[in-house]
Amino acid sequence: MPTDNSIKLFSGNSNPTLARRISEVADLPLGAIRSTRFSDGEMFVEIGENVRGADVFIIQSTCQPANENLMEMLIMIDAFKRASAKSICAVVPYYGYARQDRKVSPRTPITSKLVADLLTSAGANRVLSVDLHAGQIQGFFNVPYDHLFAKPVMLDHMKRSGFTEDCVIVSPDAGGVERARSYAKSLGVNLAIIDKRRPEKNVAKVMNIVGDVEGLNAILLDDMIDTAGTMTEAANAIMEKGAKSVTAYATHPVLSGPAIARITASAISKVVVSDTVPLSEEAIASGQFEVVSVAGLLAKAIRRIHYGESVSSLFV
Repeated sequence: MPTDNSIKLFSGNSNPTLARRISEVADLPLGAIRSTRFSDGEMFVEIGENVRGADVFIIQSTCQPANENLMEMLIMIDAFKRASAKSICAVVPYYGYARQDRKVSPRTPITSKLVADLLTSAGANRVLSVDLHAGQIQGFFNVPYDHLFAKPVMLDHMKRSGFTEDCVIVSPDAGGVERARSYAKSLGVNLAIIDKRRPEKNVAKVMNIVGDVEGLNAILLDDMIDTAGTMTEAANAIMEKGAKSVTAYATHPVLSGPAIARITASAISKVVVSDTVPLSEEAIASGQFEVVSVAGLLAKAIRRIHYGESVSSLFV
């Protein structure tokens, strides 16, 4: 790899596999950095090379364990700031705490805004992420924020898998309609929406499907899969309405709690996810998941940011 001392890539411990892929695609080596712990559990970070005057890009998803990975990123940012880096871009493929973007009841925090303040206070000059749970989180930052979408790599996989006819894009809830509509338009297929409601307390949820799925291959689309409750319930409802099959696509495979067991027991034939969050050994062993990489997308964005080129063409 050629050496360009004006741009440096570094990786935290949350997703080293994605960081290596980005490094290979961008044709830039990963910088030397050591992250260790003291006996009391405190983190210590030491940069192993000169970064003075360089544009530094730190690749770190704030996935599980979210607090550990977030703290490591903050310490890394502070270390680079004190080492006289010219600029520091926090590359956060999966932005944790994104669902806490507003007050849901009195006396509750807006933790997504707090995380934004922590990143910028630590010294981040720019943030780059993929498929935010809520796009308005960009407004929590007073520094440039580049919000990429996994749509190009997901669409490419859908087309290669033959999802160009006899299929329908399904949003599992009202909040994902805009995303699902965009995919449906690009594929030239119809759109369906799951309307989930609970008629009254202690009464089972009713899953209504707005749109036709009968006799079609359904693509269930969401930005993330956490406990997989919504996704699996939607898949079962779709099959009950006469769909041929259900394939799920989601950018961030958070997969907490009973997620893998629920997916395995559901009507979902396959789950396609990106590598913003590394799959657990249990998820890999289940055989239910296929991974597409966003490394190329992030590598292009990193290079364009460094060379002052437009990133907007990547916002497909």
